[in-house]
Amino acid sequence: MSAFPSFRDFYPFYLNEHRDRRCRLMHFIGSSLVLLIVAYALFSGRLVWLWLAPVAGYGFAWIGHFVFEKNRPATFHHPLYSLMGDWVMYWHVLRGKVKI
Repeated sequence: MSAFPSFRDFYPFYLNEHRDRRCRLMHFIGSSLVLLIVAYALFSGRLVWLWLAPVAGYGFAWIGHFVFEKNRPATFHHPLYSLMGDWVMYWHVLRGKVKI
């Protein structure tokens, strides 16, 4: 059972785990690469490229956590909420609500 009854309760914790702007930047780069890889794979018909999407997304995010944030990614304890948090934070960065 999650310690968070809803994503709304989880998201402030998620943002607190991403205080370092460099970590947020690494997340943004990884998420952007995921979108580009998925788009390329779908539009080119080369679906074999899809294996790179989680490598790019998690790879950049985890580097941000281990190198800059010095904490463990929330993915290890809250995988679904963490994935949701990645995309909400991505959208918030695009809209200027979260700074990188």
